[in-house]
Amino acid sequence: MNDLKRLFGYMGPYRRDMALGMLLVVVESAFEMVIPILMSDIIDQGVAHGDVREIGWTGVEMAVCAVLALITGLLYARYAARASYGFGARIRQAEYAKVQAYAFGNLDHFETSSLITRMTTDVTVVQNAINGGFRPMVRGPAMLVLGVALSFYMSPSLAAVFFVCAPVLGVILFFIVRRIAPLYARLQQAMDHLNTVVQECLTAIRAVKAFVRGEYEEEKFQAVNTELMDVSMTTFRTAVLNLPAFQLTMYAAMVSILWFGGNMILQGSLTVGRLTSFLSYVLQVMNSLMMISNVFLLMTRSLASAHRIAAVLDEQVELANPAHPVTEIPDGGVAFEHVSFKYHPDAAEYALAGIDLVIQPGETVGILGGTGSAKSTLVQLIPRLYDATEGRVLVGGRDVREYDLTALRDAVGIVLQKNVLFSGTVRENLLWGNPGASDEELWAACRAACADEFLQRMPGGLDADLGQGGVNVSGGQKQRLCIARTLLKKPRVLIFDDSVSAVDTATEARIRKALAALTGVTKIIIAQRVTSVMNTDKIVVLEDGRIHAVGTHSQLLASDPIYQEIYHSQMKGGGADGSTADHR
Repeated sequence: MNDLKRLFGYMGPYRRDMALGMLLVVVESAFEMVIPILMSDIIDQGVAHGDVREIGWTGVEMAVCAVLALITGLLYARYAARASYGFGARIRQAEYAKVQAYAFGNLDHFETSSLITRMTTDVTVVQNAINGGFRPMVRGPAMLVLGVALSFYMSPSLAAVFFVCAPVLGVILFFIVRRIAPLYARLQQAMDHLNTVVQECLTAIRAVKAFVRGEYEEEKFQAVNTELMDVSMTTFRTAVLNLPAFQLTMYAAMVSILWFGGNMILQGSLTVGRLTSFLSYVLQVMNSLMMISNVFLLMTRSLASAHRIAAVLDEQVELANPAHPVTEIPDGGVAFEHVSFKYHPDAAEYALAGIDLVIQPGETVGILGGTGSAKSTLVQLIPRLYDATEGRVLVGGRDVREYDLTALRDAVGIVLQKNVLFSGTVRENLLWGNPGASDEELWAACRAACADEFLQRMPGGLDADLGQGGVNVSGGQKQRLCIARTLLKKPRVLIFDDSVSAVDTATEARIRKALAALTGVTKIIIAQRVTSVMNTDKIVVLEDGRIHAVGTHSQLLASDPIYQEIYHSQMKGGGADGSTADHR
């Protein structure tokens, strides 16, 4: 319940709609409760004495009550819809905003498909619990209290049946809720699994078709789809037991009331009109109890979803601004002082260990290393996508933890290893780098990234549509657009994380030449090809998360065996150990 209370704090301006809806439900219930009393008067006063005038006037009163109940019900539906859907929109907005504030470490705690489910299905469950459960949640107790009170007013002895039925229904509801509560949590987890498979398949649909693995993906989907079906069937098979159990109890109560009420009529202690009205109240009370039980089932399911939503909202953001952040980055100098890092506090080994490295402002530094040597991890510490576990990372002579995050990341441009473009036009994607950039600036960045040559051939040029995720351009073209987007930031530190792997060597050479013309910018280039870094001011060789060697191309080629191996395997066609290479 604490999770639901936590979420209700996001109701905001819709509290007024919720309060009005609650009031309207109570008024509607009161009008409906008056009708059985009027019906009793028609039977006992009008029909019994043949008083047509009494029947007519009482009938009009009943019609007025029914119309007023209808009007209040319609008004309730309007306010309840505004409250529930407005509440759902605010929750989704809060979740999305929280995810945007997450650090990479926070995102590692959730699967992408799970976050999508929590923002869609789980919010819908809570939203529907309010929209579908708000009316019975208020109407049920109101009708229960009014119905029991009026039943005792009409016949205290017959009203005793409620004291027998209520405990029976309570016990049934207790066992159903106890059984179904963990099933709802499993149901949402099964939905996560389904979304994971769908997301992976659609994201990698080209690979699926290229490897002719459609049937394999269908089998994976069938497995998670069957899991969801089985959990759903088990869950709702238990939930529907609520209805027959309540109907059995209700009809048993009605039979008992007819039996004892009939005897009371024969004895003259009860009128036919009173018994008829009493039966109406019994139906009202039983329906109210059934409403309350349905609310419990809705609440049980919404509790599972509320817990999942609250987990996103309550996640402690790992990276935050300091109390008095520095907003100016004086230069692009970068330094690592005794830096060690691991992704999880309980990890057995460090991804990076004992890193000491100084990069002077304006220097161009290359980083080489085998797969898994933590090259990307190293540069992700600079814009504070992660925080160092031990030691300090400095930019402009200050610890990165002293800077305002927005200012720091604006000063550090990074072209990630996985190039990402968004749905929309080329212009819309490039403006991520500088929202106020002119067409001239956009074309200048594209020329530096060698993206102008294919953009000029595309219909629309800068206004050409890229499609979802940039599907209308090749891998190399996507890389060049990402480079242009980063250049538009005009950062003090420019990081290329294996960002030209999909372009040909001639285009890469032109990009390197354009980058070399940039002055006052510290450039860090992670690459797999020696040609990408051999002309840099210095090269850092990483091995297993540690710095193996630092030096210029000629120094490393003369002294470092790892660099020699990489160089000869790429440049001379030698063996894996470079033993047949020509060292000239």
